[in-house]
Amino acid sequence: MALSVKLNVFEGPLDLLLHLIDKNKIDIYDIPIVEITDQYMEYLHSMEKEDLGIMSEFLVMAATLLDIKCKMLLPKEVNEEGEEEDPRAELVQKLLEYKMYKYMSYELRDRLGDAAGVYYRKQDLPEEVLQYTPPSDPQELLRGLTLERMSAIYQALIRRQENKIDPIRSKFGRIEKEEISLSDKLLEMKEYAKAHRKFSFRRLMENQHSKIQLIVTFLAILELMKMGHVHAEQEDLFDDIHVEVITDPDTWKNLTEFADE
Repeated sequence: MALSVKLNVFEGPLDLLLHLIDKNKIDIYDIPIVEITDQYMEYLHSMEKEDLGIMSEFLVMAATLLDIKCKMLLPKEVNEEGEEEDPRAELVQKLLEYKMYKYMSYELRDRLGDAAGVYYRKQDLPEEVLQYTPPSDPQELLRGLTLERMSAIYQALIRRQENKIDPIRSKFGRIEKEEISLSDKLLEMKEYAKAHRKFSFRRLMENQHSKIQLIVTFLAILELMKMGHVHAEQEDLFDDIHVEVITDPDTWKNLTEFADE
């Protein structure tokens, strides 16, 4: 006796495949493609006549299953990493994604049903109450306020404004285009390292008189650290960075060639 299955039970070919996998209690990561393909085709033949546009989706999946079935009979292909490729991998990935979205839709449907039974009472305060503001008592506002307290508030405001000033960029005058290369700055840092075997990174930056000087000096320090000539250390977050010269500056060679690379 032929099994009668209506097409509208399943929302698509992936839904039908998940039904077959759950029905047969199959591991989705190790699908017996021959068995599943036979059952899928059996369901397909037993379906009632439906719209050709809908049936085409199931027929495409049937062709895909038959293609995978054929590949499973052939020797397994090996990818560039030397691993054997599983012809079922792409299908398994699609099934997992479909299953995830399907369960998510169930969760959203349940939440929508719960939300349908929740009602909120709108705010209905009188307009006079909404517009009411209690009067301010100047004596109450100024209670406890002394000259000492006012001075402390004023000093706090001044410090807050001073903290907004960048200690480096605030010293810049008019910024003009300045031609300076990394090679020149590396040679300059070599002479600076001869006189300062350990120096403050912040102090070095403050001594630069333009934005381009700041940038190139910063790159020069990074290059010297990369070459192993200097070492930078910071004890705590936002503390000053101390740079220590590790090698003898007189032994620094090929700085120009290295920078040009």
